[in-house]
Amino acid sequence: MTTDFSKLKRTHTCGELRKDKSGAEVTLNGWVNAWRDHGGLFFVDLRDRYGVTQVVFHPENLSPEDMETAKKLRYEDVVSVSGKVSSRPEGAVNEEMETGEIELTANSVTLLNKSKTPPFLVEDEISAFEDLRLKYRYIDLRRPVLKKKIEIRHKVTMAVRNYLDSKGFLEIETPLLMRSTPEGARDYIVPSRTNPGKFYALPQSPQLFKQILMIAGFDKYFQLARCLRDEDLRADRQPEHTQIDMEMSFVTMDDVFEITEGMFAHIFREVLGVEVETPFPRLKFEEAMRRFGSDKPDTRFGMEMIDISDIAGESGFKVFSETVKSGGVVKGIVLPKGAEMTRREIDELQEIVKSTGAKGLVHLSASPEGLKSPALKFLGEEISKTIASMVKLETGDIAFFIAAEEKICNLSLGNLRLHLAKTRGLIPGGKWNFVWIYEFPLFEYNPDAKRFEAMHNIVTSPFEEDIPLLEEGFKTELPLDSNDHPWAKIRANQYDLVLNGTEIASGGIRIHSRRLQERVFEVLGIGEKSAQKRFGFLLDALEYGAPPHGGIAPGLDRIVALMTDSESIREVIPFPKTTAAQSLMDGSPAEVDPEQLQELGIAIKKK
Repeated sequence: MTTDFSKLKRTHTCGELRKDKSGAEVTLNGWVNAWRDHGGLFFVDLRDRYGVTQVVFHPENLSPEDMETAKKLRYEDVVSVSGKVSSRPEGAVNEEMETGEIELTANSVTLLNKSKTPPFLVEDEISAFEDLRLKYRYIDLRRPVLKKKIEIRHKVTMAVRNYLDSKGFLEIETPLLMRSTPEGARDYIVPSRTNPGKFYALPQSPQLFKQILMIAGFDKYFQLARCLRDEDLRADRQPEHTQIDMEMSFVTMDDVFEITEGMFAHIFREVLGVEVETPFPRLKFEEAMRRFGSDKPDTRFGMEMIDISDIAGESGFKVFSETVKSGGVVKGIVLPKGAEMTRREIDELQEIVKSTGAKGLVHLSASPEGLKSPALKFLGEEISKTIASMVKLETGDIAFFIAAEEKICNLSLGNLRLHLAKTRGLIPGGKWNFVWIYEFPLFEYNPDAKRFEAMHNIVTSPFEEDIPLLEEGFKTELPLDSNDHPWAKIRANQYDLVLNGTEIASGGIRIHSRRLQERVFEVLGIGEKSAQKRFGFLLDALEYGAPPHGGIAPGLDRIVALMTDSESIREVIPFPKTTAAQSLMDGSPAEVDPEQLQELGIAIKKK
């Protein structure tokens, strides 16, 4: 028997009824969120996307059949209830519910769909493992906490669209089936049935196509772009993600910064009611590494790194002096009020820095009795006091020092800085610290591959004044791994936007000359034939009046995760994959029928 739903169509949602609707005849549709049998009376909390309303079923107001239906209602049954809105009796008001001053006295009820017992309750706080929640994602998404995050994601996307539209941007879609142009991670490959032996790739980003759009004259483009990368996943990465892809013609880095800052100020104002201060602070890459040991620094707290190499190199402590003599550095951070740390706690910190390449950790604490350190006798009293003064060590504080090659020192000490701030509760809540990181190196040397690679993007332009270094690099006799090699000194028109220690956007001013792009490819080991085969359509387009252009691509998932204080981006993606790139709900990836493979001319090779 088919239900005539037209007679059961809801008049209101489960979250909108208030005392001013008392006496109104209404119809609500939703899921049973809770049920209670009080003898003669039966209560149900009815839930939909908008909220929860208490419904009371009384034998005097219902037919015996409807009363029997009501008493059999259980969790997640889908029902339609009609009745009269009533103010709750004095003392029965539920202050924790937005609809807590009223209830619906039912005069009819229709069971629209019976639910099996759910694998977990639809509540914010549950103990179910994530794998179970991902398998039953359609139930998981009913939980208010997740539903709220998806709603915020929607509001962010609408704020983005409205802001960029007001600035003259056009939303333009780029292909999901394209030529494979590897950009670092592996491409997802799609076989073509109509062109046997040939393949499409799914886009890692719309990078090349948005440049083509600039060459085509669409000077302000954006897209909420789906990006797919077949890479080994870390805990908080997904094989598919969404970025707010933007590109502009005839712009400088400052122009991109201004548009991006205005967009984020608009997003936070519209979605969270928060005013963020613009312009955002700027740090050159070298300064960020020197002060924070990271190109994505969390600036919500202090504990900046301090270089003591000069004085440390003069000490009798060989761990310090020999490191400086061999070209390394000695840097330290100060943990306020940390002098009471136990030997066991300090030993644990030793293991943390060793995991990132440092050989060990030296500490120096200030107590009322004076300075204390296992290295004190090697450093000497005077140098120890000088070091304490350099790092501004106060009574009750403890300083930690690492002596190593600069790259390792920055990485290890920066990692320790974050660890201490998190475990000691030094990061203040309610702060939104944006910071631009810019002037990255264009190339970085890969000792394993014995060649230079792009630090960020293969289409990022070098600083104009550094272009001569590109040509010098082809002529120099210096080895590639030399810090003095001309290519190691070239700066990139590349920039990242960091929020609270998380990179949320990356972009750059692009190369708009074929000759310059080909020379950059040569540095990267991409010869003329390979470049033409992989990127020919872009290189050809650059010869037909390509304007100077640049852009940026903020990561939507990461932004929403930060705005909702989520531990993982999986919480703000409706249908995420596991770290094994699997969808537990629909069972993908999965085998396909042999007939499909035969059509594609593909055979599965067993390992």
